[in-house]
Amino acid sequence: MKLYFNFCWCLLLCFTCFIGKGYAQQVAVEAKLDKSTIALGDQTILRLIARLPTAQQISFPTLTDTISSKIQIVEIGKTDTLKDTSNPAVHTLSRSYVITSFDAGIQVIPSFVFQTKGASFSTVSMPLEVKSVKVDTTKAIFDIKQPIAVSYTLMDWLRDNWHWVVFAVVCLLMLGGALYYYMKVRKVKPVQVIQEKPAVPPHLIAMEKLKELRNKKLWQQDAIKQYHSELSDVIREYLEKRYGISALEQTSDEILSGLKSREINEEDRNILRQVLQLADLVKFAKATPLNTENELSMNNAISFVTRTRVLSPVVENKTDQRNESV
Repeated sequence: MKLYFNFCWCLLLCFTCFIGKGYAQQVAVEAKLDKSTIALGDQTILRLIARLPTAQQISFPTLTDTISSKIQIVEIGKTDTLKDTSNPAVHTLSRSYVITSFDAGIQVIPSFVFQTKGASFSTVSMPLEVKSVKVDTTKAIFDIKQPIAVSYTLMDWLRDNWHWVVFAVVCLLMLGGALYYYMKVRKVKPVQVIQEKPAVPPHLIAMEKLKELRNKKLWQQDAIKQYHSELSDVIREYLEKRYGISALEQTSDEILSGLKSREINEEDRNILRQVLQLADLVKFAKATPLNTENELSMNNAISFVTRTRVLSPVVENKTDQRNESV
């Protein structure tokens, strides 16, 4: 009797292991890279794939903005489902991740764990080679070519905008009739002239914002990214109002290239380059500058605004007083 009981117990145990092994063999997970080699700052797509029975559910790894300290996630796609026409009982789930890296060398994409009810499955880790960008120092740097001008005559403009011309003529006729009625029928009242306040010079606005930013003490409170982002915005707003360029919509390289034709000496250009490039490193490469570098960016921003300002006789004394307070 005891021998019969032991035989039944072993048979049940073997049957359970066989079922578990059969289920595990039905689930397969893997990770793929569209490109295993990218340039510094370039992007590639990481695909996580799971093949399993349609009746089963599986949980993908939870990823947010980074895969590792040197690999960042730019965009996370939706989960796609692919049916197997040859085997309707099995389907394939796939999710894509756009990734990038700003650290040269061989970066390791770790193993990812998928979870099902009562089991887990892991992918194999893989390398991602990030190559640094080689700069050819033997070639000269050229300015951006200006767009080619295309002749556009008055007749072309009238042909394209005739409906606006008709609308303007009708409005002028209506306005003329209204003025005629007003002058003939009603007495003309004296016009009160409202003196507009003089516009505040760009450098005064910039110096005031720099003073407010310094008083916030952001980088002292570990808000380094916010500090450099606001500092860069103040300088870009000043450049737009001072030189009439779209600095808020341009990259740092485009700004520096566009200012080559302006009357800015090399020392001031280098001061501006330090502020913009350090802000880019903090915002996009997640760099952590030293305390002295944070303070240097503020001092260089104040120095650049002060050295490139345009003074009028009315606001010259007021400007000097504000600069001393900053």
